[in-house]
Amino acid sequence: MTETLAAIDAPTLPQTRHLATSIPGPRSAALHEQRVQQVSSGFGMTLPVFVNRADGGIIEDVDGNRLIDFASGIAVTSLGAANRRVAERVAKQLEDFTHTCFMVTEYESLTQVCGWLNQHTPGDFEKRTALFSTGAEAVENAVKIARAATGRANVLVFDEAYHGRSLLTMGMTAKVNPYKLNFGPMPEHIVRAASANPLRPAAGAATVEAVLASVEQTLVEHGPQSFAAMVIEPIQGEGGFVVPMAGFIPGLRKLADKHGIVLVIDEIQTGMGRTGKLFASEHEGVAGDLILTAKALANGVPLSAVTGRKELMNAPHAGGLGGTYAGNPLACEAALAVFEQFEDGALLENAQLIERVAREILEPLVRQTSVVAEVRGRGAMLAIEFADAGSLAPRPDVAAAVSKACHGAGVLTLTCGTHGNVLRLLPPLVIGEELLRDGLGVLAQQIRSAAS
Repeated sequence: MTETLAAIDAPTLPQTRHLATSIPGPRSAALHEQRVQQVSSGFGMTLPVFVNRADGGIIEDVDGNRLIDFASGIAVTSLGAANRRVAERVAKQLEDFTHTCFMVTEYESLTQVCGWLNQHTPGDFEKRTALFSTGAEAVENAVKIARAATGRANVLVFDEAYHGRSLLTMGMTAKVNPYKLNFGPMPEHIVRAASANPLRPAAGAATVEAVLASVEQTLVEHGPQSFAAMVIEPIQGEGGFVVPMAGFIPGLRKLADKHGIVLVIDEIQTGMGRTGKLFASEHEGVAGDLILTAKALANGVPLSAVTGRKELMNAPHAGGLGGTYAGNPLACEAALAVFEQFEDGALLENAQLIERVAREILEPLVRQTSVVAEVRGRGAMLAIEFADAGSLAPRPDVAAAVSKACHGAGVLTLTCGTHGNVLRLLPPLVIGEELLRDGLGVLAQQIRSAAS
């Protein structure tokens, strides 16, 4: 392979995996005990390691271990967890002011972020943008906007969907444990339809035509005229990094147009170059009426956005949208630094190359083992689903064992999926190829060990 990942900014932290102690080390273990005494146990935890520094594709813990980052803060720190251009712009803003609330007094950086999103999100129609702080806020405000514009109440969501942890977005999310368990009752006016999972199609819906017919039947059963919005992830994230059957997203676009429903494309995890294009919906050739961004939008500084058709975005009354921290100036400066780094195309090329390297190393495991059912995804948003050969019975035990073994070897991985049987890979787009190959080699070795 002659291609190499492009250097964006040379990292200051050594880009090599290094184990100074066991994982977690003694200092992390002591700090974790303090966490147990001080932090709500309702917060989940993937790996009890406390971070000292991070840069490029490496996280260095307080014990001096250097772990390969295949998580990116769950697709947040796509440009590395210590991106210097982001830090420089935020630091300069800190010298001027930290916050004023845009609904009280205005600042130019928010308008500039909105302008960039209006220009770069899919769709050749006139757009407007509203900024918020979290992905869940973006989802909820998209529903508010769609309801204000249409005068309708119902929201169509899909099997295996994940949209957030607030009350409304919990209701929109498919997975019960841990997201909805013990938190009911859920909001009304949320209707769920079949998704287009190629590996695990819904009953009687083995083709994209059958899935779309099922979706339309769901609309008919509840009255198409009652739906304000249908909300879809172009690649379902927490549901297992499910890339839908070809034609599914375009088919939803046609159904939305047919019934006057606002098509909301949730790009909170898939956006900002993660899949090798700025937005994953570009792979489908589809523009949503509203598109949602967050996570990597400001590379770790809390910021989210709803961008869409002018007539929809302007439907709510003045004062109907907003939030005290919505579009905070520090976050806006961080986003502008992110935008600058996408200008030359190197980050998108890196995402595409990450996929090629990962498939080269991981796809042979499908035929070499009896527990890897599929390697899937796009760009630097990839997943391995573990299931028994033939029956496709989910193997969450294998996913958990492989992830734990990777952690012990200094590679940070995450699991996901409706059945908890999927290991997901979200390396930063700035990771070096040598480091990437090292981490993938560890992963492949642990999968072979678990399958033997």
